[in-house]
Amino acid sequence: MKQARMETTDNTRVYHTVVSFLKRLVKLKNKVEVEKMDLFAERLTVALQEKFEGHWVPEKPSKGQAYRCIRVNAFHKYDQELLRACSESGVHYGDLGLPWEITLWVDPGEVCGRYGEQNFHFSIATFSSDKDEMTSDYHSGSSDEGSTSSSPLTVTNRKCQVTQGAEATPPSLILKLLMLLCLN
Repeated sequence: MKQARMETTDNTRVYHTVVSFLKRLVKLKNKVEVEKMDLFAERLTVALQEKFEGHWVPEKPSKGQAYRCIRVNAFHKYDQELLRACSESGVHYGDLGLPWEITLWVDPGEVCGRYGEQNFHFSIATFSSDKDEMTSDYHSGSSDEGSTSSSPLTVTNRKCQVTQGAEATPPSLILKLLMLLCLN
């Protein structure tokens, strides 16, 4: 029972991180009312929980990784869970203002992303299974989006790996790049 409770807590933290990250992107465009944005975030969390149920294996984080991927690009113009959350919250999908190409990998213990198909992957957050601790490459700046600490990370997942001694992209630079991508 303790193991199941731990996995639920870890899942919830990961979902919260993904939703907070997407909320931050949507806020850059300032096209969604606060009340609708909060409802969208709530509905997206539920959609992700339901989709990922049965596809979450903490012992093998890469198992099911493609299924847990949130992707928007030329071939996948709409992510189904984002569409569902929009529909259930009264938000127009176009008002999200997401970049034309964005990929988020939602894995047990880690969330990472990529803007554009040819760009480098970056870590959004990693979660320690030993402690109740999370580190992040971005800082939400808002108490309602959870507490994160800004730090360069050494990530074990091969998709997001930053080798020891390599410089991580500063969180402020990531947000500036996001703003440029979203405004274009």
